[in-house]
Amino acid sequence: MMIPNWLMKRADLTPDRMALSFEGEQWTFRQLKEEAVEIARKLRKNGLMEGERISLLGPSTPDMVFIIHGCLLAGLEIVMLNSKLSTREIAWQLDDCKASTVIVADEFLSRVENLKTNVLTFSTLKSSGQQDLSITAMWDPSRTMTIMYTSGTTGHPKGVRQTVGNHTSSALSSVLNLGLNEADIWLCTMPLFHISGFSILARSVIYGMGVRLYEKFDTLAVTDEVRNGTVTRISVVATGLQRLLDELEKSDTIAHASLRTVLAGGGPVPDEYLRRAEKYNLPVLQTYGMTETSSQTATLSSEDALRKSGSTGKPLFFNQIKIREEEKPGDLGEVLIAGPHVTPGYIGYAADKNPLENGWLPTGDIGYIDEDGYLFIVDRRSDLIISGGENIYPAEIENVLLSCPNVLEAGVCGQDHPEWGSVPIAFIVKDGEISESELETYCREQLAGYKVPKAFHFVEQLPRNASNKLLRRELKEWMKRK
Repeated sequence: MMIPNWLMKRADLTPDRMALSFEGEQWTFRQLKEEAVEIARKLRKNGLMEGERISLLGPSTPDMVFIIHGCLLAGLEIVMLNSKLSTREIAWQLDDCKASTVIVADEFLSRVENLKTNVLTFSTLKSSGQQDLSITAMWDPSRTMTIMYTSGTTGHPKGVRQTVGNHTSSALSSVLNLGLNEADIWLCTMPLFHISGFSILARSVIYGMGVRLYEKFDTLAVTDEVRNGTVTRISVVATGLQRLLDELEKSDTIAHASLRTVLAGGGPVPDEYLRRAEKYNLPVLQTYGMTETSSQTATLSSEDALRKSGSTGKPLFFNQIKIREEEKPGDLGEVLIAGPHVTPGYIGYAADKNPLENGWLPTGDIGYIDEDGYLFIVDRRSDLIISGGENIYPAEIENVLLSCPNVLEAGVCGQDHPEWGSVPIAFIVKDGEISESELETYCREQLAGYKVPKAFHFVEQLPRNASNKLLRRELKEWMKRK
């Protein structure tokens, strides 16, 4: 079944509905289409032809949105480059993906100007002439739309293909779970190069839903939006949720009744945050997904948040989840995923690697499904600490530490030990005064002795990737330098 060209169909259905707002400006779907068509014509004028692969490096601004949609209308495959990467990391990805051109925001030009790939800046594109092109009204679902490199938490990043069908089924599964209202407006502070940010743009044109775009997470502005009822949905990671809660507590105000969803991804949300969220009218839905699954695979409803503490919920409508070699509910094993949202494969060095085993995607995550069908992610398989034959999952220790007063952030990794093989070590960002001995006492009250960190290091910040995921492999590097 062919899929309608998202933006062209949406602009035909609801041309005058608000599509995008940023700071003091806003655009309807008709205006968004006009901007994107103009960009598509300018891309043709610059010799970029249908089916060609380009890379895109820019900030989360309206120009980036117009260029993304322009590239899609021009039939290009977009390699979304992470703007937080170093020149060396960008060079590696450009070499791996073999993009013909990198389209780059002028402020990021220094990252790519000495590389081999042809460069087209935003300003050059904007001032270009135009060339007529035929815009495809119906898309082949198997067409590769975007390519995003995995965050590299487990080594070399892989270029993940995401098709029209992947993104569309992901958006449809999400709306069947969350519902839809004509007045819905999604607040987007997630980077557009990341699956969580791009998926909001996809949902916008598929649903006919407005997007309030922010270049980055601005705690005061986001709190105002949530408090004043100007948005109905928002995507956050745990650190963003914590900042939002702090601000609501500081002003002793609650979220507006029109806020329907706080979609929390990127790792488990501590129970303490969920209890605080309930108090301040924040309907937190924890979700689980990855680059290979075009965003959400499972989501936990807010009413189940504390009843099923630690769970990421049940698989969404089109999706399936199982545990490798599970014999009964509760058995731990690698999480496997199947569904139309799962990538058909990789590009570059990993192009020959089949992402599926007998139709299932091995995630590298360790988890279990309880007797009610709820998925619990325990940890990354690669982050597992084996101490004296006991399996220790860093996320469990981190959640305990995050519930401790005066702990703002916590990261745990394993350190080699001559007797036990490996022992857990904690890195702490403080929010007030707390000592190592107080932390140890607190952990001993809630954890088995072998899980209590053998050392606590106080740091200014923890290493995180662009989607705010904790990079435990970086913590391991820090350990080597201590």
